[in-house]
Amino acid sequence: MGLFKFVKIFVMSSPILQLSGASIYQGRNLILSKVDLDLPKGEFMYLIGKTGSGKSSLLKTFYGDLTLKSGSGSIVGYDLPKLKTKQIPFLRRKLGIVFQDFKLLNDRTVFENLVFVLRATGWRSKKEIQIKIDEVLNAVGMQTKAFKMPYNLSGGEQQRVAIARALLNDPELILADEPTGNLDPKTSLEVMNLLEEINKSGKSILMATHDYSLIMKYPHRMIKSENGTLVEVAQNK
Repeated sequence: MGLFKFVKIFVMSSPILQLSGASIYQGRNLILSKVDLDLPKGEFMYLIGKTGSGKSSLLKTFYGDLTLKSGSGSIVGYDLPKLKTKQIPFLRRKLGIVFQDFKLLNDRTVFENLVFVLRATGWRSKKEIQIKIDEVLNAVGMQTKAFKMPYNLSGGEQQRVAIARALLNDPELILADEPTGNLDPKTSLEVMNLLEEINKSGKSILMATHDYSLIMKYPHRMIKSENGTLVEVAQNK
């Protein structure tokens, strides 16, 4: 659709996301062990597995909500075992995070939701804020909805706004946790088409999902969380 300006580059370089011999904990509870993973720049990867198998815990480790206590790992240039609390806001500026339940602020408009994020990440110029918000809303097809309240939007529209929010700081990597989980099949396809276009613009995406119909329609490399670890799954294309 030509909404994104950049062309995907197929030159392989160091992974944008990497784990080696990693163990994922929630408190003292071991969730995943002996995890090896690499996500090259520009790649789209699915993370699948049953509810409670550790997908969300893995994503939380990537954006600094959980500490990587064992093994090695890095994400967008940050060493996960050495990640300090004061570094987490800077890490998250280089990530776009999309949740199943949208996590929009219902007491403010779409525009105000996006302003809130930009202000929180250091943006000050009203003109630059306006330009950036126009850019991301246009990219997700929501340019006419800026002054709507989230509760006046459909689920698909709310998720588009959430994706726009994830794009605000031009992230290197998008982590999407069941982004179609609360959507009907038609709307899920619309959101998936949007994520595909974002990926084609050069951004890496790691998407947790249990929607196998989407996986079949949009085949990508796939890893599965099962039996306390991750395994790569072959997919017939």
